[in-house]
Amino acid sequence: MEAITVLQTNPINSYLEQELDKRFNLIRLWNFPADQKEDLFKEEENKRDIRAVVTNPVVPTDREFIDSLPGVEIVSSFSVGLDKIDLGYCKEKGIRVTNTPDVLTDDVADIAIGLILATLRRICESDRYVKAGLWKKGDFKLTTKFSGKKVGIIGLGRIGTAIAKRAEAFNCPISYYSRSQKPESKYKYFPSVVELASDCQILIVACPLTEETRHIINREVLDALGPKGFLINIGRGPHIDEPELVSALVEGRIAGAGLDVFENEPHVPEELFGLDNVVLLPHVGSGTVETRNAMADLVIGNLEAHFNKKPLLTPVV
Repeated sequence: MEAITVLQTNPINSYLEQELDKRFNLIRLWNFPADQKEDLFKEEENKRDIRAVVTNPVVPTDREFIDSLPGVEIVSSFSVGLDKIDLGYCKEKGIRVTNTPDVLTDDVADIAIGLILATLRRICESDRYVKAGLWKKGDFKLTTKFSGKKVGIIGLGRIGTAIAKRAEAFNCPISYYSRSQKPESKYKYFPSVVELASDCQILIVACPLTEETRHIINREVLDALGPKGFLINIGRGPHIDEPELVSALVEGRIAGAGLDVFENEPHVPEELFGLDNVVLLPHVGSGTVETRNAMADLVIGNLEAHFNKKPLLTPVV
């Protein structure tokens, strides 16, 4: 393959970076100071030579960014989420877009179940209890059972379905909300998130982030979930109106929350830090060595397929 210049927007994964370096002329955008980044995009040679962008949901691939690189033919995202990429504008400009679905489904579904168990059974708090030497002074308080709880899932795609299958193993009745009812699904469908929240004890957010799903978890939904209900989010931070969630937790209007994602990552509302009924993770749903390597392989495979004029492995646009 000819020497093709690829721009990586930010540090993502060391294995990915190494493999890109082997195959392409890799430009690491984060190594350029702010003033030099402007020079990079101003130079006609650079603008023309950069034919691919590798990115993830941290850095927006918006209209301005796309226009700054007129030679780009493909954007390969190290993520299943596409909310930071202007897909419509990429399509208009004839730029291909790929992501990394399927390979991270199991890990994200596993972390959802882990968050449920950690939140309901107070696993993190129990760990601190033992390490602080408090067990010698008395037994830990009773917690809440997971098995048999009614589970509601927002979004019954690959990840939502994988979560549902795992929850079934805990004898949990499953219901869901999505844009449209899925005739092939055996789970109970609700036409609104409020109705779903009213009927379940554990509400899980597992849908893509779009304008329609931004703040899909609002005060009305939290109140419908109620003081015995738990919220789990492994989707995207902006799915939740965070100030409303903080209020609901502080005031006891819901029982607890397990969160892997936040609206302004890595910034997390500090009001959550002192709450024992909340489990906070640093967006690690797909964070295993095996899955991140598989995601990297998909990114590279899509780039190689594009430049070898073969069908893309996971095309979006």
